Amino acid sequence: MNKSAKILIALLVLSLTGLFAQAQSPRILTVDMVKVMNEHYKTQEQKSKLQVDAEKASAEAENILKERNVMVEEYKELVEQDKNPMTTEAVKQNNRAAAEQKIQAIQQKNNDLQSFNTNTQNLLRQRFQNFKEIMLEEISALAQEVAQRRGVDILLDKSGPSLLGIPGVIYSDASMDITAEVQAEINKSNPASSDSPQITVPMGK
Repeated sequence: MNKSAKILIALLVLSLTGLFAQAQSPRILTVDMVKVMNEHYKTQEQKSKLQVDAEKASAEAENILKERNVMVEEYKELVEQDKNPMTTEAVKQNNRAAAEQKIQAIQQKNNDLQSFNTNTQNLLRQRFQNFKEIMLEEISALAQEVAQRRGVDILLDKSGPSLLGIPGVIYSDASMDITAEVQAEINKSNPASSDSPQITVPMGK
């Protein structure tokens, strides 16, 4: 075999090896699921609804607190009457009994207020958690459709940390990120204006 033939064979082998390696390399894209979730128009709508409900609950808690404060003032008045030397012993005994009942009522009102606040926070948090689970399924399905149209093999979420506390994707080129594409697909179904203001509510991620 002459030298030219050997060179041609070597070039052919290198070419085939490159094609084989290219065929075996998985095509990978990334998406920031937290960004998509937080900026989703449905998330903003849900947070707005929760904000309204939170304000209603806050007003109700304020009413409970006012009722408790009225009881506290009534208790203080009973105590002052008991200290008054002009108060008869019979009245003092009645006042002491009333004061004891008032203390119990105040404690019960404190318990009611604490339970109300705890239950309200848990309810709002659970509502948002249920909403997030539904939305993540919806967003994941849409992100998968975008990735499949791009002809990739693997789609990675680059938003959250791993079990080691480090990002799931340490580095990726910006050309691999389809977050904007996924958001564009989402906004196609947004009935509101794209200029609608976003609402931030401390309900967690």
